[in-house]
Amino acid sequence: MAKVYERIDGRLRSFIEEQKVFFTATAPLSGDGRVNLSPKGLADGSFTIIDGLTLAYLDLGGSGAETIAHLRENGRITLMWCAFDGPPTIVRVHGRGEPVFRDDPRWDGLITRFGDDFRKRTDCRAIILVTAERISDSCGYAVPFMEYVEDRPLHTQRFGRESDESFNEYCEKKPYVATSLDGLPALPLPLPARTS
Repeated sequence: MAKVYERIDGRLRSFIEEQKVFFTATAPLSGDGRVNLSPKGLADGSFTIIDGLTLAYLDLGGSGAETIAHLRENGRITLMWCAFDGPPTIVRVHGRGEPVFRDDPRWDGLITRFGDDFRKRTDCRAIILVTAERISDSCGYAVPFMEYVEDRPLHTQRFGRESDESFNEYCEKKPYVATSLDGLPALPLPLPARTS
């Protein structure tokens, strides 16, 4: 049975910060819209816990922009971590999220909370800011044991070749970046200039 917490601190915070991957889930309001579920990796700098109720992660380029579109429409988001080693645990944060774009006055203060290597990347499209409304854990008895080896270098290598201009061109050519699969507004294009 799930236990509900008032804040992310202590053991719960340590568990979240130790995980190498987490998952995000969002959906449009439309009953026939597509639910989006995304894995998020690139540990050590692309995710941060700001306080007991506020989390943030970097939205990096590559695929579509479903999460951004759904958050712009309705703000609903769930984050989930599960233990692939150690005690069997699953943690979920149900909350409200919003994309903070490069031209938002909050960008400069938020981007400093991420690792140095991530702050310099040209493919940071947004910071996803999440305010927790429900924090819970449950058993992860059915989650298999798996061994973490290392982050894949491919994403960083691929987008490390991009300048601000070429990354913007990449985004403008990619389907489902300006609008979602269901036609919702997603990433503002051209990308806002970075302020820092």
